[in-house]
Amino acid sequence: MSASQTELEAEIAAIKLSLAGLGRMHPGSLSAQKRTRGGEYQQLSYSYLGKGHTRYVRPNEIPALEKELENYGRFRELTSRWVRLEIELSRLSCEEGRLRKG
Repeated sequence: MSASQTELEAEIAAIKLSLAGLGRMHPGSLSAQKRTRGGEYQQLSYSYLGKGHTRYVRPNEIPALEKELENYGRFRELTSRWVRLEIELSRLSCEEGRLRKG
């Protein structure tokens, strides 16, 4: 196994640890909506299983929900990075196999 493969595997292991420590998460985004009679409220919008969803968010729920949305964004970043690393690791492994045969 080459040094770059070892580095990739170490980075993948670090990503797995980061994923395990994320905590609660929720997809979507918060937006301020105006009421017809004045004032504003917060609305959560997200897609799940191909369907769009929205729901009213109480003011006292906003800080926790913002943290969950942030965690979900971090989850998406980490999993995307993990997949890129796995693809690179697979490519290196195939090249190493070709060099041994050739």
